[in-house]
Amino acid sequence: MTLGYYPGCSMHGTSREYDESLRAVIATLGVEMREVHDWSCCGASSAHLSDHLLGVAMPARNLALAEEQGIDELLAPCAACYNRLSGATHAVAEEPGMAEKIPEVIGRPFANSVRVLGIIEMLQRQAPIIARVAEASRPNQLEHLNIAAYWGCLLVRPAEITGFDDAEQPRGMDDLISACGAKPVSWNMAVECCGGAFSVSRTSSVLRLSRAIIEDARSCGADAILAACPMCHGNLDFRQGAMSLRGQPPMPVLYITQLVGLALGLPPEKLGFARHFVDTQPLFAHLAQEADKAAVAAAERDAAKAAKAAAKASAVAAGERSS
Repeated sequence: MTLGYYPGCSMHGTSREYDESLRAVIATLGVEMREVHDWSCCGASSAHLSDHLLGVAMPARNLALAEEQGIDELLAPCAACYNRLSGATHAVAEEPGMAEKIPEVIGRPFANSVRVLGIIEMLQRQAPIIARVAEASRPNQLEHLNIAAYWGCLLVRPAEITGFDDAEQPRGMDDLISACGAKPVSWNMAVECCGGAFSVSRTSSVLRLSRAIIEDARSCGADAILAACPMCHGNLDFRQGAMSLRGQPPMPVLYITQLVGLALGLPPEKLGFARHFVDTQPLFAHLAQEADKAAVAAAERDAAKAAKAAAKASAVAAGERSS
């Protein structure tokens, strides 16, 4: 299986841990991934707000490059990039005259033949392998992790452009959490907005929205939040330092690829955890402690079961001797 890879600006910049963990996971799963040569910014998240044609042409250029390079399916892990690339394919296919305009604007042929994949859809294909490896890796510390899947706005909306999961109650990320051996948390903010691109222009709004997300995850029993969007991860991870968390400790925010990497047995240092603003070491220490407790409890149960069996066998033997 060979995938084209569109990293976009974030994966090579502010979200390098996402790129690092993705590459580590892809290699472990045996998937060949080829980065689009000469890719450029897709325009997220402002181009489509200033000019519709520009908002289609910028991602379409990258799709045209993928076509030229023999790529049939293109992975766009960044939720904003995925949304813009998918939106471009939809616009060219559905809007009158757009298919004729785009080749002129980008200066190259464009057949609109590439299928755009998001990170969740791609990992769902690998879920049986992930689950098999996680099940074989006993004890799996992730069994003690309660994690809230945060979709944000762009992975499943608008439904006519994304379409791979329910726009209001998506399940794909929860299924992947379960495949990894962890426990998905039922909570209320999975598809609510974190403020997105207003992180600089309206920081106070982002702080308010992101705080509400973190507080709901915590109140519903989550140990961490799972994200698949660099912008969401940045708001939830980086901005916690400026939030009033009402005396609560910071909450780790993991990328979906980091969780999968842990389930596949990859060491945390290969998955970019050191780049996070919220320290993940306390979380790992907590999981190790819970795993130790579970191991001790299991050993005690086994010992009690063996003692009970031995006592039963002894009683049977005594009965046979007396008879």
